[in-house]
Amino acid sequence: MNKFLGLAARVMLAQVFLGVVLIRLSAIFSDPAGYENYQLLLAHFGLPGIFAPLIIFIQLVGGVALLVGFKTKFVAYVLAIFAIFLAVVLGTVQPEVFMLYIAIAGGLLTLAINPQTAFSVDNLGK
Repeated sequence: MNKFLGLAARVMLAQVFLGVVLIRLSAIFSDPAGYENYQLLLAHFGLPGIFAPLIIFIQLVGGVALLVGFKTKFVAYVLAIFAIFLAVVLGTVQPEVFMLYIAIAGGLLTLAINPQTAFSVDNLGK
């Protein structure tokens, strides 16, 4: 039963990152100036434009890896660090976002401690 709860946690945490990045990519591709607008949004939080592709890459690759359960422990640690980074950066403007991303980081750290979940690529050979 715990493995299935771990599966549910893994999928829900993956959807946080995948949902955000898919919405962001939709906005970027629907407007000719979408990418520049995204860079301007990041500049509002004090981040240079180079962070735009890095954030998209981390969310897309990390979200897919969590969804399928590939290298779950490592990806959970990376995304936890990323969530804390987002909490600090975005939390300066919106304090409630700080609390949300800290909570997401906590869930990711719990997943990193207990990475064995049902229906994951990590468990195919077991």
